Amino acid sequence: MAEVLVYVDHVDGAVRKPTLELLTLARRVGEPVAVALGNGAGDTAAALAEHGAVKVLTHEASEYADYLVVPKVDALQAAVEAVSPAAVLVPSSAEGKEIAARLALRLGSGIITDAVDLEAGDSGPVATQSVFAASFTTKSRVSKGTPVITVKPNSAAVEAAPAAGAVEALSVSFSAQATGTKVTGRTPRESTGRPELTEAAIVVSGGRGVNGAENFALIEALADSLGAAVGASRAAVDAGWYPHTNQVGQTGKSVSPQLYIANGISGAIQHRAGMQTSKTIVAVNKDAEAPIFDLVDYGVVGDLFDVVPALTEEIKTRKG
Repeated sequence: MAEVLVYVDHVDGAVRKPTLELLTLARRVGEPVAVALGNGAGDTAAALAEHGAVKVLTHEASEYADYLVVPKVDALQAAVEAVSPAAVLVPSSAEGKEIAARLALRLGSGIITDAVDLEAGDSGPVATQSVFAASFTTKSRVSKGTPVITVKPNSAAVEAAPAAGAVEALSVSFSAQATGTKVTGRTPRESTGRPELTEAAIVVSGGRGVNGAENFALIEALADSLGAAVGASRAAVDAGWYPHTNQVGQTGKSVSPQLYIANGISGAIQHRAGMQTSKTIVAVNKDAEAPIFDLVDYGVVGDLFDVVPALTEEIKTRKG
């Protein structure tokens, strides 16, 4: 069976959930070979092997932290040359998509971004995408070179599938461009204690109907009762009620959680483009004609200032 490269997104050896999802998808089309780079790369092996990696290629160097994405592209290119994989899978983050695009250009290969599913095909992996603001679902494959595919978080379940996970050192020669853009400083993001928006299993969002920054406390309370991330519509962000980093939509972040709860959000196409692939969608809106109700699995026509606190209290009660 052909090997499939999986780029490992980790923090000092702690593997992030989207990578484990990629391993699930990689097993559908071949044997997963993980590529772990940077500080703590060797510490990722146990988690990767537990989730199906037959091999883990590692390379630790200061360049991965000191410079932007080019060193990682150099390493992935070296891995492709060493393995000759059937495909390269990368998490569909902002950085992941830049790495994938640069790699595809170097390989002279086609690229598919923001896939939500992957299956084996007669002529290579077939990716499913949600396109044109989630109005259509398409299936496509790369017809030239080694397919480079980025996959949205929460597109597949994390499944344990113990494999050998043999660790091998990857030989990497950095290009002249690798040190062209240096990182001069980092400011840690202030932790809210909530899950990362794009990786969360549950997202609770607020829109124009929240009617003020101070009222987002209601959205946060509901999110915290569910262990969820907090999102916001563009209208709420533009009004200065919530940070842009939490914006869900075409000009914000795309999410695909198991449960998405939209509160006071009308359902404009711009917002729908960022959350329409959610598995279950619930909306609370006092306007029974709001477009969001055309999309939802469950809808509540009512004032969010009555519904959301009542829902939060009911969840807390049921959780004991």
